[in-house]
Amino acid sequence: MIGKLTGKVDSVGTDWAIIDVGGVGYVVHCSARTLGRLPKAGEIARLSIETHVREDRIQLFGFMADLEREWFRLLNTVQGVGTKVALGVLSVLDAPELATAIALQDKAAIARAPGVGPKVAARIAAELKDRAPLFADVDPNLGRLAAGDGGDAKRGPQPARDAVSALVNLGYAAPQASAAVAAAMQSAGEGATTEQLIRAGLRQLAG
Repeated sequence: MIGKLTGKVDSVGTDWAIIDVGGVGYVVHCSARTLGRLPKAGEIARLSIETHVREDRIQLFGFMADLEREWFRLLNTVQGVGTKVALGVLSVLDAPELATAIALQDKAAIARAPGVGPKVAARIAAELKDRAPLFADVDPNLGRLAAGDGGDAKRGPQPARDAVSALVNLGYAAPQASAAVAAAMQSAGEGATTEQLIRAGLRQLAG
C-alpha cells in the first residue's frame, strides 16, 4: 500500500495529477483545493496517499496533509458517500471548516459541495457528529470555548466555558456544545451571562 508520494508534478487535470517518482508517473485523484495548492509542473510535491484496491483497478487519492486524508476516510464511512463525493466536500470545505460545519450541524454548508444534496448533507452531519475529530480541527474561535481545567483565561470568558460545561452535562458532545456557545456569543456578545448563553446554545442545538 502507498501511504505517501514525493515526486515532480508532471501534469494536472480536473480532478487528478500525475506525480513523477523516479520516472514512474502515478495518477493521483485530488480535491480541487489540493490541486490548487500543488506546486508548478516540474517542482516537487509531497502528498499523503490513500490507496483503494479493487478487483479491476487500484486508485490513489492524494492530500496535502494527513488530516485531510483522515477526513476523506471518515467521509467514506457515511452511507451514500463515495470517493467522488468525499473529494467534492473537501474541495469546498477544509478540515477546520468541515469540522465546524458538523459541530454546528450546518447542513447548508456541507450541501455546497458538488454532488451533495440536502439528504446526503444531513446524513454526513448526523453520522459524523460524534465521530469527527475534536477541537484541533474545529475553528479555533470555537474550540477555545471548551471548558478547561483551572479557568485559564486564554480558553475564553468564564460564562462561555461554564455554558459549554453545562451543555456537555446535558448530554451534548463537546464539539457541538462548544460550537453552539460560540454561535450564541456571536449574537449575544461576549458580555452575555452563563444563563443567556445556555439558553441561546440550546436554541442553536435545537435548530
